[in-house]
Amino acid sequence: MGRIEGLEVVRSRIHGYGMIARRRFAKGELVCYGDGVLWRDDEEFDDTYALILEDEHKQPLFWDLADQTRWLNHSCDPNSVVDAKFIPARETVEAAWTALRDIEIGEEVTYDYAFAASVAEPCYCGAAACRGVIVDPGEIDQLPDDLRRRLTIKRAG
Repeated sequence: MGRIEGLEVVRSRIHGYGMIARRRFAKGELVCYGDGVLWRDDEEFDDTYALILEDEHKQPLFWDLADQTRWLNHSCDPNSVVDAKFIPARETVEAAWTALRDIEIGEEVTYDYAFAASVAEPCYCGAAACRGVIVDPGEIDQLPDDLRRRLTIKRAG
């Protein structure tokens, strides 16, 4: 797997490995594109490093990241956002990370995984605004009791 210009894989303070900026990225700037392999819901694969999206029929698709973007860690206070789109005519996904704010040299690049409540897991990102659980904020009220107890923010309602 080739290197992504401006980023470097390093040991992360958040989890395992992560990617740090080797140059400054301005707010709104493209940080990187992500390459991967497309899997459908009925196919067997390891979705550990997959982006989850839907096809044109609202069926789940998994873009299994097969390049260095697989090392981009989650944060509840991310400095980037991923935009992933299924391209039906090409049976592929285009995924791009954009800076949500300025990212300084040496800073770990992160995005909010926003897992569905059904697959949420404990969060150890260390952000001041950490939710305590990696979950889509809109699905907090759907969390199972064991994860609900880990929440560090107030639930809706």
